[in-house]
Amino acid sequence: KVEALKGDIEAENEGAEVEVVVADLGVQKEVRRAAEEILALCPRIDVLLNNAGVVQLSFEETPDGIETTLAVNHLAYFLLTQLLLERIVASAPARIVSVASDAHSFADLDLDDLQFRHRKFRGMRVYGTSKLLNIQWSAALARRLRGTNVTVNALHPGGVNTGLGDQNATGILTLVSRLVKGLLKSPEKGAETSIYLASSPDVEGITGGYWANCKQKQPGRPARDEALQEDLWEKSEALVAASAPESATG
Repeated sequence: KVEALKGDIEAENEGAEVEVVVADLGVQKEVRRAAEEILALCPRIDVLLNNAGVVQLSFEETPDGIETTLAVNHLAYFLLTQLLLERIVASAPARIVSVASDAHSFADLDLDDLQFRHRKFRGMRVYGTSKLLNIQWSAALARRLRGTNVTVNALHPGGVNTGLGDQNATGILTLVSRLVKGLLKSPEKGAETSIYLASSPDVEGITGGYWANCKQKQPGRPARDEALQEDLWEKSEALVAASAPESATG
């Protein structure tokens, strides 16, 4: 898919130079490798757009021993951004944009059980919780970067026909999935707010916000709780620390 997209971009934009870095964002070693490749390719980073998501109907672990939804939807954002952050700040003015979701409104947040090991695993509730974490982390990062001329914002893209959750569609779920997809936005329409936040002069200097349909909106109360945001930051640091090179050797 990415090679085909690379060809399309280069064909439509004369002189464009497109590089592709492929990684399994559920594996922290892969995220670290991808960051190294990006830093080698990019002397500056003007925009980082975090957009990864998975919906699981049952509990699964990544090779790092972390529940898959949390690993892909939140920790990949957290770790990749941290690894690229020095370059992003050095490139300021720059922007960090992260795709979250209004699904955060039905999250079941328990910061002592982020991986749903001690609660009933309900796929959409687990997904919604991961999207709440995106917003909380984005707000905490925005505070840390104030004064650097790097802005941080999160967004709801709307319901978009991207194939999210297709790996779960078997039997009757396949039929339901096909019916629902007819009601969803095209990927092009779903990308509009991401592109707006990444490139529009209208949002220059605006940071720490949550957006939908290219307008700022207020997320749910837990998303705005600074104490929860800071607690999440600490727990996220702990969950990625075990994969750090010094941890592996020492």
